[in-house]
Amino acid sequence: MTTVLLSPDKFKGSLPAAGVAEALARGIADIAPDWVCVRAPIADGGDGTVDAAVAAGWDRVRVDTTGPTGAPHTTSYARSGLTAVVELASAVGLELLPDGAPDALGATTFGLGTVIRHALDGGAREIVLGLGGSASTDGGAGMLQALGARITDRAGDEVRPGGTALLQAAAVDLSGLLPAARDARFTLACDVDNPLLGPHGAAAVYGPQKGADAAQVTLLDGALRTWADLVAATATDVRDVPGAGAAGGTAFGAMAVLGAVARPGVDIVLELAGFSGKLRNADLVVTGEGSLDAQSLHGKAPVGVAAAARAADVPVIAVAGRSVLTPDQLHEAGFRRVIALSELEPDPAVSIANAAQLLRRVGRSIASGCAGRLS
Repeated sequence: MTTVLLSPDKFKGSLPAAGVAEALARGIADIAPDWVCVRAPIADGGDGTVDAAVAAGWDRVRVDTTGPTGAPHTTSYARSGLTAVVELASAVGLELLPDGAPDALGATTFGLGTVIRHALDGGAREIVLGLGGSASTDGGAGMLQALGARITDRAGDEVRPGGTALLQAAAVDLSGLLPAARDARFTLACDVDNPLLGPHGAAAVYGPQKGADAAQVTLLDGALRTWADLVAATATDVRDVPGAGAAGGTAFGAMAVLGAVARPGVDIVLELAGFSGKLRNADLVVTGEGSLDAQSLHGKAPVGVAAAARAADVPVIAVAGRSVLTPDQLHEAGFRRVIALSELEPDPAVSIANAAQLLRRVGRSIASGCAGRLS
């Protein structure tokens, strides 16, 4: 009996990872109904991380919070035993900006702290924090305020939310920090090595992606410097630690105050999904994402899946909306074959709208092409 492990990431703007896996499984079943399709959708630590944990059997916990500009909304995190998986993107991410309008100077991570607090209040003592998709550059200050930290100006008043508000900060008081936050273990799913400050820091590199112009980048970098100086007086100075600049410096706040440790996002998600155990029984792995490109080679989920499968000597097929990698790059990444939806439907808009149907066709193609070799 042939067992296929379906471990795609999402096709952004089209289908979640679970939907990609389901469409592929339907196509495989059309041709090879006796094959066993094990669905293990994954992510790289950004949006989709909670969904990957839930697909692996974790409980979904819904919580009311606030987005990057303070607008209320409901999100969720995943919970298993004493561990919770919290996703920045689903709490205060770019896609939650009202009407998509950026707020580079005022966006905050406060709502992320609200979700973490809910998990801690519910008994979680290990927090896995996915950092992708941030809309803010506040150094994690808002997150820490939601957990009980006080950041005040010279008059003793709480500073307002947002990155540039930290220019007015004069003191940080951690005495009110939630005790459970002090005691919990925090792990960051983080795939960048940027420090907090300077030309390679959070504001300079990622600020423009969040709508900041050159002058605003300078303001944000200055605000983060003020924040780092204040934190260094009361906690640990990690401004120069690789990765501290991740998610607008959210990693800095988590590392300095909460003692968080960063690990590659895809490694964390593969563990959450129990990937290694499922891999032991697999004859074939199918992974993929919306676009296989140069970024895929730097910590993205399909390449992480391919590396793990190659180590176990299990062949890997990649599926993508489009692939712009060279044959040598694909081979080096560990993919035996790549099937792009663009080969079936050249119009990107049509491909995105009909991704489920196209992926079902891809599933049929995989089953037809591999039936003799894997049976």
